[in-house]
Amino acid sequence: MSADTIEAGPRPAAWSPGKLRGQVMSRDVWVYGTAVAAAALVGVLLASGSGASPAVAGNALWDGMFGSPYSFGSALNTAAVLALIATGFTVAHRAGLVNVGAEGQLALGGIAATAVGVHLPDSVPPAAGVPMVLLAGFAAGALWAGIAAWLRVWRGTSEVITTLLLNFVGLGLVSLVVHESGLLRQPVTSVETLPQSKPLAAGARLPLLGLSQSPATIAVAVALVALVIAAIVLRRTATGVRLAAVGHSEAASARLGLPVTRLRVTALATAGGLAGVAGAGLVATVPFVLAENFTSGYGFAGLVVGLLARGSLLAVGGVALGFGLLTAGGINLQVAASVPASSVQVVQSVLILCVAAAVVFRQRRVRRAPEPEAVA
Repeated sequence: MSADTIEAGPRPAAWSPGKLRGQVMSRDVWVYGTAVAAAALVGVLLASGSGASPAVAGNALWDGMFGSPYSFGSALNTAAVLALIATGFTVAHRAGLVNVGAEGQLALGGIAATAVGVHLPDSVPPAAGVPMVLLAGFAAGALWAGIAAWLRVWRGTSEVITTLLLNFVGLGLVSLVVHESGLLRQPVTSVETLPQSKPLAAGARLPLLGLSQSPATIAVAVALVALVIAAIVLRRTATGVRLAAVGHSEAASARLGLPVTRLRVTALATAGGLAGVAGAGLVATVPFVLAENFTSGYGFAGLVVGLLARGSLLAVGGVALGFGLLTAGGINLQVAASVPASSVQVVQSVLILCVAAAVVFRQRRVRRAPEPEAVA
């Protein structure tokens, strides 16, 4: 039987970008939906174990997130910090780098912002003082990340190791500057004087957004602007294409003549700079001082937001807002329902594990899938 007599089977459907995007979106909805359902179930079990009914715990959590303008504004401030860190993580990850040093970069940004803010005269208006504080935070965070970038591109040292270790150095520097009178510690007037800096000048403090009875500051607007700019650069510019190429294959990008070293250094420095801006925003918000543990684990939480977003800057905003709301709701959960606020952290951990497990499971299925036979 000749090949001409063989009846051709149905042709495969033409590849469609829209169809592919729809499949990816439906898959992500399924992954996140399942993760949220599992996390909610764990939350119900934890509430029941603490002696509170699921209805009471749910109402307390809801009131803590949306019950008042103050609680929602606090959630927005937290979301802004997480979104800045996660945006930087996504930029670095696009270039094939994993920035786990946001906690240290956050600390250095806070130190630099405080050094500028406490030495500004009170006559400086916020229109001048706030940009100076934020730029100081960006510069410090970028330089701190630049150490890891230099070790990565010129010495081949893994940025995962260097950024992680630099976290401890950065946190140690915060402890040093707030304990030494010759650095940033406030004047010691009695044995009860806390080891912290002086309050920032009035012109260095972040203005409020102007929402009624809300503590939300312009850090929310700064985070949104950073998110939009990063999305445009990564998706609509040649720089974004180059970063993606470097992330896919450093060797191939170098053969094509791309400035691999410059792109990677810039990406990691940008990640550090955005984390530094987040640190500057923390010290420029109530109580307007630099103190030990002011980072409160935001750097690691922002890393988790970036991982959960899986490269999507739209998802960065959504996940950051969700984490901010859960943090605000957890405080009221303990006050109103006597459920430990740490239960929210357990729920967040379950959410992370479920998403990570779904990603690993899908990758294994792809690797095990048999390759289609070639047609002669």
